[in-house]
Amino acid sequence: MFRKNIILATGVVAASLFAGVAVAQDIKLPPSLTMTAYDTGTSGFNIAVAVGKVMKEKHKSDLRVLPAGNDIARLAPLKAGRAQASAMGIGGYFAAEGVFEFATKDWGPQPLRLMLSAASCNAITLNVAKDTGVKEVKDLKGKRIGIVVGSPALNQNAFAILAFGNLTTNDVKLVEFSSFGAMWKGMLNNEVDAAIASTITGQVRELEASPRGVVMPQTPASDKAGWARLHKLGPYFYPHKTTCGAGGLSATNSLELPAYPYPIFMAYAGEKDDLIYNVTKAMIVDYPTYKDGAPGADGLEVKRQILNWVLPYHEGAVKALKEAGVWTAEAQKHNDLLVKRQDTLGKAWADFNTANPPADKDAYAKAWLAARKTALEKAGMEPVF
Repeated sequence: MFRKNIILATGVVAASLFAGVAVAQDIKLPPSLTMTAYDTGTSGFNIAVAVGKVMKEKHKSDLRVLPAGNDIARLAPLKAGRAQASAMGIGGYFAAEGVFEFATKDWGPQPLRLMLSAASCNAITLNVAKDTGVKEVKDLKGKRIGIVVGSPALNQNAFAILAFGNLTTNDVKLVEFSSFGAMWKGMLNNEVDAAIASTITGQVRELEASPRGVVMPQTPASDKAGWARLHKLGPYFYPHKTTCGAGGLSATNSLELPAYPYPIFMAYAGEKDDLIYNVTKAMIVDYPTYKDGAPGADGLEVKRQILNWVLPYHEGAVKALKEAGVWTAEAQKHNDLLVKRQDTLGKAWADFNTANPPADKDAYAKAWLAARKTALEKAGMEPVF
């Protein structure tokens, strides 16, 4: 179902990107917009604010960015019609799949569609204390791996990377923490040996500067079997030549690590095509103005868009990408397959809820995941979860 080879949006038609004032005048945004994002101070929030600043200056549209602490809180305003888009993390994919915290009666699979996503120089990987002596992912066998209670996105990332080294949760010692911050304090205090984070996260740099030090075991793209195992648990990851972050990473000192875009600007499929088209077009055309406005904003460049990822693009965004000269027949074919997957999940959800599902929350989630698996396999699609 999911492509192993990432197709980037190259071959941009420059004229469509740099048509100057004439293009800017063609963009029609409402007087105000609302977008949700991660907490204040996060890179996702800061990038959304940088985009909003340009929308205000160039298109007279006030973009209100609402910070939210978890994926449910980020999506609830969109679902209720109080916000038009969100700068999500990988939780948006879990929502579209109807798994983890979305495997509840109030949620289920959500028809979410991409606008643009930021693929920058960093990676999201298991950062390991150097004093452990670990050099490869497989060396983590028997080591202490940090996990965060109630944070399936963080934990699934860790499990997927362990799978690259042919390890399961039975091969390591899982150590639970109440939050991301608490987990990383645990790294500093030698309570855990490895934890998931972006290579540019402040906590990783703090570990690097500590007596423990930091090392990032590589996940080379050439290890096809390793990546096949990783993709079974984290199909949203892709091999990435990582050039920024702790450990002295640079263009001349890179590592092959797993990555996925962040933030991921998305909206519901039912959001007006014209609105999403104009917002996406503004983000494409105004990229030179906001790309230095926040760390990671450079990743929104149109030629860096991954056109065969795990979420389909919104029809309005597709129109803007076509005008930018990057949309391809292969991208359209992949998009159609992903829309079909969402349709399959939506029907499975409707059927499940009309079949007298269990009232107990845990039993309900278990029964839904079983029904979900059956529906996807019947359609010839990989259940993943």
